[in-house]
Amino acid sequence: MESNDVLIEAYGRIKEEVHAAMEDLTPDDLNSPPQGGANPIGWLVWHLTRVQDDHVADVAGREQVWAAEGWAGRFALGLPDEDTGYGHTPEQVARVRVGSADLLLGYYDAVHERTLACLGGLTAADLDRVVDDNWDPPVTLGVRLASVLADDLQHVGQAAYARGLLRRAAP
Repeated sequence: MESNDVLIEAYGRIKEEVHAAMEDLTPDDLNSPPQGGANPIGWLVWHLTRVQDDHVADVAGREQVWAAEGWAGRFALGLPDEDTGYGHTPEQVARVRVGSADLLLGYYDAVHERTLACLGGLTAADLDRVVDDNWDPPVTLGVRLASVLADDLQHVGQAAYARGLLRRAAP
Protein backbone atom coordinates (compact mmCIF):
# COMPACT_ATOMS: atom_id res chain seq x y z
CA MET A 1 0.00 0.00 0.00
CA GLU A 2 1.33 3.43 -0.93
CA SER A 3 1.41 6.27 1.58
CA ASN A 4 -1.31 8.18 -0.27
CA ASP A 5 -3.52 5.07 -0.14
CA VAL A 6 -3.22 5.08 3.66
CA LEU A 7 -4.27 8.73 3.74
CA ILE A 8 -7.17 8.12 1.35
CA GLU A 9 -8.38 5.26 3.57
CA ALA A 10 -8.06 7.39 6.71
CA TYR A 11 -9.90 10.38 5.23
CA GLY A 12 -12.56 7.99 3.96
CA ARG A 13 -13.19 6.95 7.54
CA ILE A 14 -13.87 10.56 8.47
CA LYS A 15 -16.52 10.65 5.75
CA GLU A 16 -18.18 7.50 7.07
CA GLU A 17 -18.29 8.93 10.59
CA VAL A 18 -19.57 12.34 9.46
CA HIS A 19 -22.43 10.71 7.58
CA ALA A 20 -23.25 8.43 10.52
CA ALA A 21 -23.25 11.33 12.99
CA MET A 22 -25.56 13.38 10.76
CA GLU A 23 -28.07 10.68 9.81
CA ASP A 24 -31.71 11.78 10.15
CA LEU A 25 -30.91 14.95 12.12
CA THR A 26 -33.30 17.87 12.02
CA PRO A 27 -32.16 21.51 11.97
CA ASP A 28 -33.03 21.68 15.68
CA ASP A 29 -30.81 18.64 16.33
CA LEU A 30 -27.97 20.24 14.36
CA ASN A 31 -28.16 23.62 16.02
CA SER A 32 -29.00 22.77 19.63
CA PRO A 33 -26.16 22.10 22.05
CA PRO A 34 -26.65 18.72 23.73
CA GLN A 35 -26.15 20.56 27.03
CA GLY A 36 -25.16 24.04 28.14
CA GLY A 37 -21.76 25.15 26.92
CA ALA A 38 -21.30 22.25 24.48
CA ASN A 39 -20.84 22.78 20.76
CA PRO A 40 -23.80 21.73 18.58
CA ILE A 41 -23.39 18.94 16.05
CA GLY A 42 -23.90 21.35 13.15
CA TRP A 43 -21.09 23.61 14.35
CA LEU A 44 -18.74 20.65 14.96
CA VAL A 45 -19.22 19.22 11.47
CA TRP A 46 -19.13 22.67 9.84
CA HIS A 47 -15.90 23.46 11.69
CA LEU A 48 -14.13 20.20 10.86
CA THR A 49 -15.13 20.67 7.23
CA ARG A 50 -13.97 24.28 7.16
CA VAL A 51 -10.58 23.33 8.66
CA GLN A 52 -10.12 20.51 6.15
CA ASP A 53 -11.16 22.79 3.28
CA ASP A 54 -8.83 25.57 4.44
CA HIS A 55 -5.78 23.41 5.06
CA VAL A 56 -6.07 21.17 2.00
CA ALA A 57 -6.71 24.14 -0.29
CA ASP A 58 -3.66 25.87 1.16
CA VAL A 59 -1.26 22.96 0.61
CA ALA A 60 -2.71 22.31 -2.86
CA GLY A 61 -2.43 25.98 -3.86
CA ARG A 62 -6.14 26.15 -4.67
CA GLU A 63 -9.12 28.24 -3.62
CA GLN A 64 -11.27 26.79 -0.87
CA VAL A 65 -14.41 24.93 -1.87
CA TRP A 66 -16.30 27.19 0.58
CA ALA A 67 -15.83 30.25 -1.63
CA ALA A 68 -15.07 28.71 -5.03
CA GLU A 69 -18.23 26.62 -5.18
CA GLY A 70 -20.56 29.08 -3.47
CA TRP A 71 -21.05 27.25 -0.17
CA ALA A 72 -20.47 30.43 1.85
CA GLY A 73 -23.50 31.98 0.14
CA ARG A 74 -25.65 28.89 0.59
CA PHE A 75 -24.94 28.80 4.32
CA ALA A 76 -25.34 32.60 4.66
CA LEU A 77 -23.74 32.68 8.10
CA GLY A 78 -22.61 36.29 7.93
CA LEU A 79 -19.03 35.29 8.72
CA PRO A 80 -15.92 36.22 6.75
CA ASP A 81 -15.16 33.63 4.04
CA GLU A 82 -11.87 32.76 5.74
CA ASP A 83 -13.55 31.94 9.08
CA THR A 84 -13.08 28.27 9.98
CA GLY A 85 -14.50 28.44 13.49
CA TYR A 86 -11.06 28.24 15.10
CA GLY A 87 -11.16 30.16 18.36
CA HIS A 88 -14.90 30.82 18.20
CA THR A 89 -16.49 32.14 21.36
CA PRO A 90 -19.78 30.58 22.52
CA GLU A 91 -21.57 33.54 20.93
CA GLN A 92 -19.89 32.94 17.58
CA VAL A 93 -20.63 29.21 17.78
CA ALA A 94 -24.31 30.05 18.33
CA ARG A 95 -24.32 32.19 15.16
CA VAL A 96 -23.41 29.16 13.02
CA ARG A 97 -26.90 27.90 12.25
CA VAL A 98 -27.07 25.04 9.76
CA GLY A 99 -30.25 24.93 7.68
CA SER A 100 -30.25 21.20 7.02
CA ALA A 101 -28.18 18.06 7.26
CA ASP A 102 -28.26 17.83 3.45
CA LEU A 103 -26.68 21.27 3.11
CA LEU A 104 -23.89 20.43 5.52
CA LEU A 105 -23.29 16.99 4.03
CA GLY A 106 -23.21 18.52 0.55
CA TYR A 107 -20.44 20.86 1.62
CA TYR A 108 -18.59 18.12 3.49
CA ASP A 109 -18.79 15.77 0.48
CA ALA A 110 -17.49 18.49 -1.87
CA VAL A 111 -14.51 19.09 0.44
CA HIS A 112 -13.93 15.35 0.76
CA GLU A 113 -13.82 14.96 -3.03
CA ARG A 114 -11.33 17.83 -3.30
CA THR A 115 -9.24 16.21 -0.56
CA LEU A 116 -9.23 12.87 -2.38
CA ALA A 117 -8.12 14.62 -5.58
CA CYS A 118 -5.23 16.17 -3.66
CA LEU A 119 -4.26 12.91 -1.97
CA GLY A 120 -4.56 10.79 -5.09
CA GLY A 121 -1.51 12.23 -6.78
CA LEU A 122 0.80 12.36 -3.76
CA THR A 123 4.02 10.41 -3.48
CA ALA A 124 5.96 9.60 -0.32
CA ALA A 125 8.49 12.27 -1.29
CA ASP A 126 5.70 14.89 -1.50
CA LEU A 127 4.89 14.32 2.17
CA ASP A 128 8.31 15.73 3.14
CA ARG A 129 7.66 19.08 1.43
CA VAL A 130 7.57 21.97 3.90
CA VAL A 131 4.20 23.71 3.73
CA ASP A 132 4.48 26.03 6.74
CA ASP A 133 7.75 27.43 8.03
CA ASN A 134 6.10 29.48 10.78
CA TRP A 135 6.73 26.63 13.24
CA ASP A 136 9.85 25.07 14.70
CA PRO A 137 10.30 22.57 13.25
CA PRO A 138 8.68 23.61 9.97
CA VAL A 139 5.49 21.72 9.10
CA THR A 140 5.66 19.23 6.25
CA LEU A 141 2.75 18.18 4.06
CA GLY A 142 2.61 14.81 5.82
CA VAL A 143 2.42 16.44 9.24
CA ARG A 144 -0.25 18.91 8.08
CA LEU A 145 -2.40 16.14 6.61
CA ALA A 146 -2.01 14.07 9.80
CA SER A 147 -2.95 17.13 11.87
CA VAL A 148 -6.14 17.71 9.86
CA LEU A 149 -6.95 14.02 10.10
CA ALA A 150 -6.56 14.01 13.89
CA ASP A 151 -8.55 17.22 14.32
CA ASP A 152 -11.38 15.97 12.09
CA LEU A 153 -11.58 12.64 13.89
CA GLN A 154 -11.76 14.39 17.26
CA HIS A 155 -14.56 16.67 16.11
CA VAL A 156 -16.59 13.96 14.42
CA GLY A 157 -16.23 11.89 17.59
CA GLN A 158 -17.59 14.84 19.54
CA ALA A 159 -20.48 15.11 17.07
CA ALA A 160 -21.26 11.41 17.47
CA TYR A 161 -21.20 11.78 21.26
CA ALA A 162 -23.45 14.85 21.08
CA ARG A 163 -25.82 12.88 18.84
CA GLY A 164 -25.98 10.17 21.50
CA LEU A 165 -26.76 12.74 24.18
CA LEU A 166 -29.54 14.24 22.04
CA ARG A 167 -31.04 10.85 21.29
CA ARG A 168 -30.89 9.82 24.93
CA ALA A 169 -32.66 13.03 26.00
CA ALA A 170 -35.40 12.62 23.37
CA PRO A 171 -38.69 11.10 24.58
